[in-house]
Amino acid sequence: MARIGIVGSSGRMGHAIADAIKELGEEHAGGADRGDDIAALAAKSDALVDFSSPDALGATLDAVVAAGIPLLIGTTGLTADNHAAIDAAAKSIPVLQTGNTSLGVTMLAALVREAAARLGDDWDIEIVEMHHRNKVDAPSGTAILLGEAAADGRGIDLSGNTESGRDGQTGARAQGAIGFAALRGGTVAGEHSVILAGEQERITLSHSAENRAIFARGAVKGALWLIGKPAGRYTMPDVLGL
Repeated sequence: MARIGIVGSSGRMGHAIADAIKELGEEHAGGADRGDDIAALAAKSDALVDFSSPDALGATLDAVVAAGIPLLIGTTGLTADNHAAIDAAAKSIPVLQTGNTSLGVTMLAALVREAAARLGDDWDIEIVEMHHRNKVDAPSGTAILLGEAAADGRGIDLSGNTESGRDGQTGARAQGAIGFAALRGGTVAGEHSVILAGEQERITLSHSAENRAIFARGAVKGALWLIGKPAGRYTMPDVLGL
């Protein structure tokens, strides 16, 4: 039985992860939030799961490196500085950082990458996502993950080939660009569709999250998978062996 600690334990995902730990027969080592002693939590855990905030990530990384335990990061909206800190920590411990811990979304990203690789850039790619009214980052971490999968399939850099926030007279769509649209409303847990639009035909690859529990179960399974792995930076596809 593995001891899993949660950073960001008072949030909705924190509660869902605590339930998933028990559901999967593991031990909930405890939780920590802003101002709490994360080092103490790390010292009594076999792995930590962080769903807190980008500005709180540094303290978590310091704690897991000092304790020598793995960390799964599900926090979205990370900055370049956050990623640099993750890279540094991954030299000492195993770290899995992802925009989505759902196993279904992980498989969807693999399908998107394959489709983008097989079809030419005359197939336009649009990513549409919808989340609950309280989500603050857009596009979602999952949408970006899917965009990166499409860009990887095409062998291009996502940051230089993105279209979003269209309004008014936008002009023609740039060939090969990857478009994003973010919708917010209600209590939607997560809806993502990747549309590949060609001449007189269209492919839509979609995933619907019916309950936050799917992300929690994926996070716990990812954390368990990390235990015993060598230092390095890992992804959810690694967990599925993709």
